[in-house]
Amino acid sequence: MGLLDQEHKHKNLKRFRTIGILEGISYLLLFGVTMPLKYWADMPLPNYIVGMAHGFLFVAYLFGVLVVRNQFRTGLRTNLILLLASFLPFGTFYTDKKYLSELEKQV
Repeated sequence: MGLLDQEHKHKNLKRFRTIGILEGISYLLLFGVTMPLKYWADMPLPNYIVGMAHGFLFVAYLFGVLVVRNQFRTGLRTNLILLLASFLPFGTFYTDKKYLSELEKQV
C-alpha cells in the first residue's frame, strides 16, 4: 500500500473519530439539556437546533462506519459494536478509546 493510501486512511479515520465524538456530545446535549428545556421549561428551539445537528452527525457516523469497514477490513463484531455505540449514551466515546485508537496505530 502506497504512502498516499496510508495518508488517505489516516485522514478518513481521524474524520470518523471526530464525527463520533461530536455525535456523542450532541446525543448527551439532546437528552440531557435540550429535551428537559423543551418539556419542563417550554423552550423547544434548543431541542430543534441540537436535534437537527445530531441527526446530521448520526447519519455521518453511520456512513463513517462503512468507510472504516471498507478501508480497514474490520470484522462483523467490530462493525456491530461501532453501530450499536451510536445508540448508547457515551457509546461513541467508548468505541473511540477501545477500537478506533487501536486502528489508528495500524496506519
